[in-house]
Amino acid sequence: MGILSGNPKNEPMHYGEIYSVWQCSMVAKGAVSCYQAFMNHAGDKDLKKILDDLLDQAKLEIKECDALLTENGIAPAPTLPERPPVKLEDIPAGARFTDPEIAAKAAADTALGLVAASQTMGQSIREDIGALFSKYHATKTALGLRILQLTKEKGWLIPPPLQVKRPDSE
Repeated sequence: MGILSGNPKNEPMHYGEIYSVWQCSMVAKGAVSCYQAFMNHAGDKDLKKILDDLLDQAKLEIKECDALLTENGIAPAPTLPERPPVKLEDIPAGARFTDPEIAAKAAADTALGLVAASQTMGQSIREDIGALFSKYHATKTALGLRILQLTKEKGWLIPPPLQVKRPDSE
């Protein structure tokens, strides 16, 4: 089969794969910065546990994507500085994100991550890259479910209009 046969790690990445892996790393670095700030603002212990798991996942994605880029001669996006911890009481009420706002942002980020992972899986011709993003997709699916359950349990979910009464169908 030529250049695209054998070990996928020895195959060249195409431009779409390069950009998607680079973008994943860049977005994950932004997520680490954002979720570190949210950890300072969050008061709910269950929300903090999810944020901690989101941070762990983002750091894993940075590590794996940056390694893949570096192995292929591509410079990864720069890493943002760590945010220092702050006491919740030291954040003025008007400047503080509330727990429902944090949960909604985490849910939206996770949903966008699912779409991005699906797109990368679909465009990849290297099996290892497709498998890597399949792993990210599965993890984001589980995290998204946990966030949904948390927002329902805490009463933070704002649903779209619901069809409570259906029109008679004839």
